[in-house]
Amino acid sequence: MAEKSVTPRRQRLGQVLRTLREATGKTGSQSADELGWSAAKVSRIETALTLPSEDDITTLIDHYGGDEATLREALNLRHAATQKGWWEKYSDSLDQGYLAFIGLEAEATEMRNWEPMVFPGLLQTAAYARSLVGNTIHPKIPPAFVRDRVEVRSRRQQLLLHGDKPLRFKAIFDESVLKREIGGSEVMLEQLRHVLDLASLPHVEIRINALNTPVPAPWGSFVHLRFSDFPDIVYLEDPDGGRFWSDPERAFSYESSFEELADAALDGSASRRLIEETIAQWRA
Repeated sequence: MAEKSVTPRRQRLGQVLRTLREATGKTGSQSADELGWSAAKVSRIETALTLPSEDDITTLIDHYGGDEATLREALNLRHAATQKGWWEKYSDSLDQGYLAFIGLEAEATEMRNWEPMVFPGLLQTAAYARSLVGNTIHPKIPPAFVRDRVEVRSRRQQLLLHGDKPLRFKAIFDESVLKREIGGSEVMLEQLRHVLDLASLPHVEIRINALNTPVPAPWGSFVHLRFSDFPDIVYLEDPDGGRFWSDPERAFSYESSFEELADAALDGSASRRLIEETIAQWRA
């Protein structure tokens, strides 16, 4: 079963406290008994399912013999974990799993995205996203919700690909995406030109699975997120909402699948040439 997502800062805080406990040689149950807490409380704090209070953090670090610098780090992590992200104002119009995903990608250093049917969200123009969300994926949602979803995609792209510390983004999608009409020919031409522009960025790699290559493994779309100081997370999306996997074995299986898809796909130069050829076809 897929896991609920927790924020990176909460995960990091849990890791700091668990590492301190393990350095003492104590189990979670032993520490809980000595503090007069339940073992479940210690476990939930260390697995980031519970955000500890400042007093709890101070108590734990004092109990484990941590120094003042460690206490400051932990309190700073807790403070950061309580800060609201820009995406939270869209909580009425977006799926909660998707909102959690936006919070996770904001902390990621690298994103790998496989999309067999449409352009990845970080590559979509506003017109393409509007047509896709309003007419194809969610044809019956209120216009205001469509507007919010398009606005969020545009802002994600601006922050993650054009910000001061851009994300390393690797995308693979099927050649059929280039030819599947979403919104009409003008929308498609704008979209294809936009993808070409993004492909020129040094931190963006775009690869296309050509139609004349073997059919890829039957993977639906997925996003593999990498972080600087805690384990990878995989995000999946379906009609029921967003789901996450973070156990190492499962995350590694998706990492391996992405590598297999990349090996079968066209390289960056050939992918760009194919996009240019498809632009000429849409103009005709």
